[in-house]
Amino acid sequence: MREFTEYFALAFSALFPVINPLGSSLVFLGMVGEASQKVFRNLARKIAISTALFLLVMDLAGALVLKLFGISLPVVQLAGGLVLASMGWKLLNEKDEDEHSRPAAQASDPAELQNKIFYPFTFPVTAGPGVLVVTLTLSAHASKGTLLEALVAQAGVLTGMALMCLAVFIAYAYAPKITAKVSPSTAHGILRVIAFVLLCIGVQIAWNGLSSLLTGLPLAGR
Repeated sequence: MREFTEYFALAFSALFPVINPLGSSLVFLGMVGEASQKVFRNLARKIAISTALFLLVMDLAGALVLKLFGISLPVVQLAGGLVLASMGWKLLNEKDEDEHSRPAAQASDPAELQNKIFYPFTFPVTAGPGVLVVTLTLSAHASKGTLLEALVAQAGVLTGMALMCLAVFIAYAYAPKITAKVSPSTAHGILRVIAFVLLCIGVQIAWNGLSSLLTGLPLAGR
């Protein structure tokens, strides 16, 4: 149970800043423009499902990609952790921009919006290149240990991804209402806290990878 909880929290907290449902909902709102609540909910549901499938494929294909290119788990942990830490550092020091004050785009044709479910709404608006790195790192990180430990860890990761997609649905479905009630200063404050957590997670994962690499050195055993 502890393993499941640990990887669930790790997956959700690592994906939340890079997917950033609140920030992405602003972009989504601007791209959709004026539309009914029914249109927003329909689009949000399909985007959330598309994002879940996208994350699932990347998670399951992670081990195959590592084997194909001959990349070891500690190397992925080190590289992925450094990327996560750099993302957190960038978000932590990002200058505030008054994105909430930008006017929404003109209303779009509902039929045309349906053709944009995967591109660009799912990729890259919701799940961009950073999500690929995070998912690959999580997949590699959860694959260590015994078979049972790996299965429990993967279950925690998948549950965290599912909850993340639920957050995407809520943020997108109620984008007009959320953006109207959340002040820019509050949104930026929440983002700073999340960015710091992401920085810490990245450093921890990178340290785990570096420790494994140093332990494997010939001089380490002497």
